[in-house]
Amino acid sequence: MKSTEKILPLNCELPVDYADRLGLAYSIFVTQSHKKIKGQFLTPSAIARFMGNMAKSNKTNISILDPGCGTAILSCAIIESLVSSNSGLKSIQLDVYEIDNEILSFTTCALDYLNNWLIIKGISFRYKIVTEDFILKNATIFEKETSLFNDQKTSEYDFVISNPPYFKLNKADSRAKVAESMTSGQPNIYALFMAIASKMLTQNGQLIFITPRSYASGSYFKSFREFFFGNVAINQIHLFDSRKDAFNRDNVLQETLILKATQRDNLKTDSIVTVTSTNGIKDLSSPRVKNYPQDQIIDLKSKEKILHVPINDEEEEIIDLFRSWNGSLNKYNIQISTGPVVAFRATEYIREVYENGTVFLAPLIWLHNVYKMHIDWPVSKPKKGQYIQICSGSQSLLLLNKNYILLRRFSSKDDKSRLIASPYFSNTQDSEFIGVENKVNYIYRPKGELDRKEVIGLSAILNSKLFDNYFRIFNGNVNVSATELREMPLPPLELIKQIGEKLILNNIDFSQDQIDILVNETLVNKNELVL
Repeated sequence: MKSTEKILPLNCELPVDYADRLGLAYSIFVTQSHKKIKGQFLTPSAIARFMGNMAKSNKTNISILDPGCGTAILSCAIIESLVSSNSGLKSIQLDVYEIDNEILSFTTCALDYLNNWLIIKGISFRYKIVTEDFILKNATIFEKETSLFNDQKTSEYDFVISNPPYFKLNKADSRAKVAESMTSGQPNIYALFMAIASKMLTQNGQLIFITPRSYASGSYFKSFREFFFGNVAINQIHLFDSRKDAFNRDNVLQETLILKATQRDNLKTDSIVTVTSTNGIKDLSSPRVKNYPQDQIIDLKSKEKILHVPINDEEEEIIDLFRSWNGSLNKYNIQISTGPVVAFRATEYIREVYENGTVFLAPLIWLHNVYKMHIDWPVSKPKKGQYIQICSGSQSLLLLNKNYILLRRFSSKDDKSRLIASPYFSNTQDSEFIGVENKVNYIYRPKGELDRKEVIGLSAILNSKLFDNYFRIFNGNVNVSATELREMPLPPLELIKQIGEKLILNNIDFSQDQIDILVNETLVNKNELVL
């Protein structure tokens, strides 16, 4: 444990401010590597107070849970807020979880000071620090979903407030295994904290979490969304325009959101969700505010339960426009899949240069070959061979040389566009097959061929600012999953082909400005929505 003797409270210091100073001192004592391994990103005091102020209650006796508490700044913040707003408050029971031995002495200092502060206020306070793993300790919550005979009682709380750890769990990790019914792939530990917390609320209990935004969409979090939003109803979502401001102390570049939700036995689909947003921390006291019916934020009857979170009138109008369309890739007999060539598994078939002779080679297209409206191939890069061998061993990795739209599966956080799509035409390569690497999605017609107008039109709308803005409303990470694009509403196919035809016949260049002008003219009523 680290000594905290020199970190004494200041005269009349509020508990949040003392916990914040303890957090800063802890960050000096430990390495960034230690914090990264633990998934620790300590909550700044301004965000802690913003989250604490979301809590509302007129109960005289209150129970609070803070899993993964760090220096207990969120516990301090919610208690400060409840003391200020609830004059009838008499007692508080607080349970906190923390498994990092390096921070426990700081945690104890913060909670002891909080206790003294509450004594002066005349409020009874009991706290318990649990040094067991939060997920494993409460693993029976996941078992209850599949067992009728599990009658172990789980603690319930009026409030759960948390800034949980963020990191992916290996499939073999015991925490991932206990949550197998709710996860796929390598789950991020923060989602397991949220899922368990959603089952530990009293009736009408409130949950307040700050996390990455990645759970809002995507197939990896589909089971989580089903579980979580089956237990709670959203009250408020707060978004930060800046990716780096929320946790700038730790140099974190992450799309982050704050969620407040309420446990309800009978979840209502007609409740109102407040969406607030700020650029970062400095303007938290004056957020932009919009209210929406819950079914505009999340359709609980849908298969994917994707969160659509607009923050202004323009984004709201974009969502309305997309919801007015009933087309989709599937309805147009078009599919999207992920490139089958996983490079490290196919090294024996990948070639750097074209070889004349007995070995037959097909073009291999990687993410770095795909640009907006064009493919740059071949491009010589170390360990990124531009050809793949055509043989019996590689047959399952090859695609027929047909017309496709190729779409990057990942973008840089600093890219201007999340969607980067390129038309590919079979006549550009003299080969029966092509290879598409795993970081590229390909759009195709399974039984038949996409015609030229469809290829150009679909590529153009995917590259447009309109579609990119829509995608950003529900996607808070750099992944562009095939699942999300299958669910994305599309305008009538004739309008898509019309865009393609104009681009082809009128020799319009494929610049971003020209694409946006044509897409807006064709798909958007400019009197209602101007991009």
